[in-house]
Amino acid sequence: MKVALAQFNPTVGALAANADRMAAMARDAAARGADIVAFPELAICGYPPRDLLEKPSFVEGCAREVERLADLTQDLPLALIVGTVAPNVQTAGKHLANAAQVLAGGKIIFEQRKMLLPTYDVFDETRYFVPGERQSIWEYRGTKIALTICEDAWNDKQFWDRPLYTRDPVAELAAAGAEFLISINGSPYHLGKRAQRREMFTALAERHRMPVYYVNQAGGNDQLVFDGSSFALLPDGTELASALSFGEDLILPGDHHANLNDETEAVYDALVLGTRDYIGKCGFKKVLIGLSGGIDSSITAAVAVDAVGAENVIGVSMPGPYSSDHSLTDAREMAHSLGIRYEVSPITEVCGVFEQVLEPLFLGYKRDVTEENLQARLRGVTLMALSNKFGAMVLTTGNKSELAVGYCTLYGDMCGGLAVISDVPKTLVYELSRVANRRHPGAIPENVFTKPPSAELRPDQKDSDSLPEYDVLDAILKGYVEECKSPAAIAEELALPLPLVRDIANKVDRNEYKRQQAAPGLKVTTKAFGIGRRFPIAQRFSE
Repeated sequence: MKVALAQFNPTVGALAANADRMAAMARDAAARGADIVAFPELAICGYPPRDLLEKPSFVEGCAREVERLADLTQDLPLALIVGTVAPNVQTAGKHLANAAQVLAGGKIIFEQRKMLLPTYDVFDETRYFVPGERQSIWEYRGTKIALTICEDAWNDKQFWDRPLYTRDPVAELAAAGAEFLISINGSPYHLGKRAQRREMFTALAERHRMPVYYVNQAGGNDQLVFDGSSFALLPDGTELASALSFGEDLILPGDHHANLNDETEAVYDALVLGTRDYIGKCGFKKVLIGLSGGIDSSITAAVAVDAVGAENVIGVSMPGPYSSDHSLTDAREMAHSLGIRYEVSPITEVCGVFEQVLEPLFLGYKRDVTEENLQARLRGVTLMALSNKFGAMVLTTGNKSELAVGYCTLYGDMCGGLAVISDVPKTLVYELSRVANRRHPGAIPENVFTKPPSAELRPDQKDSDSLPEYDVLDAILKGYVEECKSPAAIAEELALPLPLVRDIANKVDRNEYKRQQAAPGLKVTTKAFGIGRRFPIAQRFSE
């Protein structure tokens, strides 16, 4: 049995376009002699469709496109495994199921419904779907096949210390006589995810002594980036085939693409793919970036160039009353090296006008962060005006470390359509910038790496005036945000003063109101600020 894995990049809701692309990939698979071609989870509609599933017309459109795909491929000598939604005909429960339908000869010849519905992190499948009541072996051309959908293969009780579910669908299908496993997935990327998948599915193959075929979605949909990285394994865990990471691919046994590259390189690729797809799928072509001459705006510009091309990137420097000379020279040098359009729009004069207008209202008050934030907000106004005029999306440049503790200005540097590095800790920003300079030799000036980070909103300001050194801050944030550890546990583990850790934790908690007004950001760590982290804004709990 020759199985092709069609690592596909769907656009959510582009039902006809998705079906057409799947038909083309199925034809390619047939031409290469495949007996089966497997597409990712919910490929017909794109994953995750979220509340589009509440629209009857959307669900009807999915069914219609599956039928049309069956017609388009009825002459092919293979079966298509298609991820889609299916109606729940029972009188109780949700109206839909997450399904894998098998098409051959112009008909649906088999269907398997997802048994295990995840509700953690970014997943909320019980909001929409009813779990499958049973599963069956799919017999095709004399072979017994276990067909599962994503989470169904992620509950191996021998692999996880604490499985989430009581059932193990793969073990049940193996016990029923399955000869090999095909798993269709919509599995988002985060640091370490690709290696984790390989380890888990290798354990599955070895435990059940069966070949394993794993196909995953590739592409960016809103805040999630899907890396693809599909693979096939022999019963002893040996690699039979492997697909690209962060791009579409069609692989059959014997096809091998290096996809477990350095993880920092992988994060860079994830940001490029997520940025490209977010911009393109939202209908934009050009982007705007405020260039401060700092490391954050520099890496954002490099990612943007790789995502949409230098000709579609506009960098704008907006020097203010406290901007250093190197802010302009470093930004200009980088823009020239990357080949992007570069503009300068000073804010000093208009900042003075605003302060003059507000002076009567500020009478009796000392200068404080109000005047600092005014500068950031004038930069936001400038960028949004240019965005309207040029039809370009603004990319914000704040990193995860800043966003975590509120070291950012609402309606200022937080203005924009996509927060490219909002899930990238500051220490990782520097590592990614070295990746950018390998791909664009010398594009980010060395001075950007060595000068102290500063918002330059008051004389001689440095980030370290308000925050611990970033290696310390990032270690605390990883424990508190990503691992949900208490300040006391973090302080003990890192040998840090407890008051320092508590202060950072309090900053994280107090600034939830800012983050929930931020532009959507691309998820690359195990816990990002966004749809996978659901904390109340008005709350008084503290540790």
